[in-house]
Amino acid sequence: MSLFRADSYSPDDMVMHPRHQAMQPVLVQLIQDLRDCETVEAGVEFQRALLTRLLDVEKDRWELKRAATRIRKGKQPPPEAPEPQSGRDLSDIATWRFEHDVCERLARQLRSVGDALAWHVFGFHRPFILALCRNQSPGPMYGKAGLTAELEHFERACKEDGAFALLHDLTNCLRIGDITVWDGVHPPRTDEIKTNPKNSKSAQLRRINQARAAVLDGGPLPGDNASELLYDLDLPLRTHLDVLRDALERAATDGIYATPVPGSRALYVIDQYACAQHGMSSEQFHERHQHAVDGALQRAGIAAGREDHNIYVTSLDSTARDPLRVPWANYPLHPVACARLIGDYAVATVETSGPVLTRLLQATGLNARWVRPPGRTDHLEQGEVIMEIHQQERLRSVTLPGGLTMTPGWTLQMRRSELDRYLMELLQPGTWAAGIKHVLAARQAGQPWPHYRNEHEIWV
Repeated sequence: MSLFRADSYSPDDMVMHPRHQAMQPVLVQLIQDLRDCETVEAGVEFQRALLTRLLDVEKDRWELKRAATRIRKGKQPPPEAPEPQSGRDLSDIATWRFEHDVCERLARQLRSVGDALAWHVFGFHRPFILALCRNQSPGPMYGKAGLTAELEHFERACKEDGAFALLHDLTNCLRIGDITVWDGVHPPRTDEIKTNPKNSKSAQLRRINQARAAVLDGGPLPGDNASELLYDLDLPLRTHLDVLRDALERAATDGIYATPVPGSRALYVIDQYACAQHGMSSEQFHERHQHAVDGALQRAGIAAGREDHNIYVTSLDSTARDPLRVPWANYPLHPVACARLIGDYAVATVETSGPVLTRLLQATGLNARWVRPPGRTDHLEQGEVIMEIHQQERLRSVTLPGGLTMTPGWTLQMRRSELDRYLMELLQPGTWAAGIKHVLAARQAGQPWPHYRNEHEIWV
């Protein structure tokens, strides 16, 4: 199966495309520019620069889609269509679809830097992201009706009102509302911008108000399920992200590097540039990769029964797909390492064993069981439960007729997004287990969305 949702090209074709390669230094510079932003003016200028690049890419994407449609109908591509840079047959519709897909990925890469800006201006306070991401992606920015009105509102807020405004369409993670404004006095305000104010949709305004109330007042998150609530763990976040940083540095030299991570996890990283510099053949690559991964799995104690019991998460082609994931540009890594992860020139994978993870939780006093076998958690339905974690109240046993004893308890249902967070953010096992116990101890009915207190100390 193709990793990039197309049968006419491979992942290697994508990363070797000239457009894709040319985006790497752009991403590095954008990430560095973002980290250098210390004033409102710098943040505004950063958005303008990002907007220009995003609209250029999305315009080309639109023109390439139009060209593919004409080729399918037996016509010539329009003269304004960008010239394909892949060196493929111009009469083949697959060539134009490939070029279109390259631009789609480049737009996601640019939006991932916009996501990093969003996390930054919200002070890395995850509840804002959790609340404002709960819509479908609005799609491309180029050609969007109402874009002019949004840009005018953005410029007016920045120039006339002296406020800082953030354009949501520059991001993937902010999907409710069009713009958020900080005036330096009140909490950030999210607005829906319409060319004609009389056309404001009550449903959109309701979701904006729900998101605000969820973050500021503890109300339900946007949506139809009033039991979905943010939950403050009141615990510090602790990670092993230093292991990821070291692994990326080693892979940038050696090409392939794998290492165990506390919590019976294995981390393995591939750096495409370093592999090319070493002149690895396909056979050499697979041999070295297998040797490195097998060694890390053995040292992590999760090699046995791998196909049936292990579960993993990878960075490959994940950029700006899941609004719940922390963007790579916010990881405490060098901008070059961040750009390589965004563009898949470096690929990180974290793997663990389902049974071992269950035993880890049991050692902390939690009774965990897999609802879905850990080796079969691909292609899950949205929101599908994969694990149930139970904690009994030992001091409140009740004797029932017939010599039976009932012990009250609470069960927490875990979905794939929480497991992905534990793996890709490399949470310390003790921190993760403590967070689960904290939620169970609170006896909060419904579906809590937990967050830690000190994420501003972790991300950059």
